[in-house]
Amino acid sequence: MVRGLYTAWLGLRNEERRMDVVSNNMANADTTGFKKIDATAQSFDRQLAVKINDETEGVDLIRGIGGVTLGVKIGETFFDMSQGNFRATDNQYNFALAGNGFFTISTTNKAGETSTKYTRDGDFTVTQDGFLVTKDGDFVLDNGNNRIQIPDANIVDISVNENGEIYSGNNYVARLGLVDFESYEALESYGENMYQPVDGAVQIEANATVTQGYLEMSNVNMVTEMVDMIQISRAYETNQKMVQAIDQTLEKAVNEIGRV
Repeated sequence: MVRGLYTAWLGLRNEERRMDVVSNNMANADTTGFKKIDATAQSFDRQLAVKINDETEGVDLIRGIGGVTLGVKIGETFFDMSQGNFRATDNQYNFALAGNGFFTISTTNKAGETSTKYTRDGDFTVTQDGFLVTKDGDFVLDNGNNRIQIPDANIVDISVNENGEIYSGNNYVARLGLVDFESYEALESYGENMYQPVDGAVQIEANATVTQGYLEMSNVNMVTEMVDMIQISRAYETNQKMVQAIDQTLEKAVNEIGRV
C-alpha cells in the first residue's frame, strides 16, 4: 500500500469523527444539562526507516535513514464537565446543580431491567401519585436510592434547600440523591442525557448545591463549535487533495513511466 494514501485516509477518518462530535455538540446546544464532548488524536509511534541493499559506497549496507509515521491515530472522546449557565424557570420542580455532582435516576429498559443512571438535567415533574420523575418518566432517587414521593404534590408547594432536602409545606419529604465520581473518564453516555459508570468507576460524595426554580443549560459554545467545524472542513479538504495528488502520481507512473 502507498503510505501516503494510508496516511491521508487516516486523516479523513479522524476529521469525520471530529465532525460527528462537533455536530452532536451543536445539536445539543439547547439541551438542559448537556455536557459537550471533545475528541483527542495523536500520531502513530515513529518507526525507523532503513536502506537495504545499498551499494553506493561499495559495501552492501543496511543503514537507518530516519523515522517515519503513518499519520494520525484516532484517540478517545471525553466529556467537558464545566459548569453551564443557569436559566430561571420559576418551576418548583426544576433544579440546577452548582458544583460537581449528578442527580441519581432509576431507569427501566424495554426488557424490564432496572438500573441506576446519572444526569445533570434537573428538569423534573411529578406523576399523579406524587413521584418525582424526569421528562421521560424515569424516577428520581433520594440519598438512600429510593423513589421520591411527595404527598399532595399537586396541591402543596414544595421547597428545596441547597443541600437537596425537599419539604412539602413544613414537612420533610426526602433528600435528593447527589453523587459524584473520582474520574469522569469512568463515565459513558447512556442516552436520554444520562450517564452510566463503567468498570472501575469510583463513586464519591458530591459537593454540588441545589438551586430550585432554575435549570443548568448546555455548556456548548456555539461560536467555538462553528470555528472548529471550519477548521475540520479545511483539514478534510487538505487530506482529499493529498489523495488526489497521490492518485495522479500513480496514474502517471502506470500510464507514462510504465510504457518506457
